Amino acid sequence: MRLIEFSRCFQGVIPTIIASSDAHGMPNVTYVSQVYLIDDQHVALSCQFFNKTRRNLDANPFISAELLDPVTMQAYRLRLKFVRSEKRGPLFETMAMRIQAIASHTGMDGVFRLIAADVFEVLSATRVEGFLNDPGEAPAHEEVSVTGLRTELRGLQLVSERINRADDLETLLAAALDALDVYFGFHHTMVLLYDNDVQRLVTIACRGYGGGVGAEVAVGEGLIGTVASEQRVLRITGLEAGLRYGRAVRRSVMNRSGSVRPEIPLPGLPDAQSALVIPLLIEDRLIGVLAAESRDAMAFGEWDETYLAIIGNQIALGIDRALQDDPAEGAEPRPAPPPPPIPRPATVRRTLTYYRNDDCVFLDGEYLIRNVPGRILWKLLGAWKKDGRTAFTNRELRLDRTLGLPELKDNLESRLILLRHRLREKCPEIQIASTGRGRFALEIGADLDLVEK
Repeated sequence: MRLIEFSRCFQGVIPTIIASSDAHGMPNVTYVSQVYLIDDQHVALSCQFFNKTRRNLDANPFISAELLDPVTMQAYRLRLKFVRSEKRGPLFETMAMRIQAIASHTGMDGVFRLIAADVFEVLSATRVEGFLNDPGEAPAHEEVSVTGLRTELRGLQLVSERINRADDLETLLAAALDALDVYFGFHHTMVLLYDNDVQRLVTIACRGYGGGVGAEVAVGEGLIGTVASEQRVLRITGLEAGLRYGRAVRRSVMNRSGSVRPEIPLPGLPDAQSALVIPLLIEDRLIGVLAAESRDAMAFGEWDETYLAIIGNQIALGIDRALQDDPAEGAEPRPAPPPPPIPRPATVRRTLTYYRNDDCVFLDGEYLIRNVPGRILWKLLGAWKKDGRTAFTNRELRLDRTLGLPELKDNLESRLILLRHRLREKCPEIQIASTGRGRFALEIGADLDLVEK
């Protein structure tokens, strides 16, 4: 059989059984977490903890591997001959990235890692007859139909058009995620922008989660942080199995040493079975990360990866354009719809407390926002309290040195979006409404007590 005929087996949803033997024929059977399909004559196995298998390969280069189709549970058997081990290069880096991401997510950096990518020649590939009681017809290799291709190309065109028509960053991100949902079936997506000031990724837009804007991920931590660090696409199927494997290793290490880093919680679906994470890049400069998740273990294939990477390039260009866009002083603003009226019951009173040492703002004793968005909010509320001002411009914020915005790439638009979303979620009595390009209004619908400490 051609390997492409059972390509689902190489997605990593179900671990693969491998059998090796020493020079005297004594067998050793174990599981391998990743079998990577190189071409129709070669595969690569992830070498992590296989001391016995490594010794056997040195004495006898022939092994067998049994793979399971995660949809039909049909088994396939490969006869393999060891060719070489790669400890660097594109193949090694591609295989290592998945393991590195899972290791980071489960707190196993430096322990749960890829030692080498072992390349094998495929001598034969056969279907295991009688493995299932009633195997039925073998599933045909999934080809992309012309009709489906045209539909996806049309979807790609519409996504690109929406991004290009967006007047501001918030509209751009909302339009892009909405289009991914409608045309590509990506129901759970998020965009995180890289904030150079805090060296973290901040969730700036999401769809399908019912919240989550403002969640942060450190570069290098978890699936999203690993993609930001490596600046390469990561597609993981069978995510739950990979995490179980990493956590099992983690428990073993804890039982021996008791000293491992706490697990990093992943923003998004707590029961995600697959993930597709794309770095948003302008040349080699990190703009952010686009992530899609699904409860379906086989939700994302190579076509999804290709299309999302193309859309990610469009989104990155759009974000970069929006962040650099600074209307000239005195330019006529584009008309914007009036903000909805905010009900103002006489009994509503909120207390906001600003802490100067870390720029944190608390609302009625609970955390609201911090860093530059916190400073911006306090500046706006101070002007409102002192002079009754409600109208502001992006330009005046950029020129205000007390806010500490970087002179280049200040990401002001993204910080305002984050602030706007946090207020909608936590304090609807305070709104920041766009009144035109580069202009906005502060809408206050409660009596506010402002306290600075």
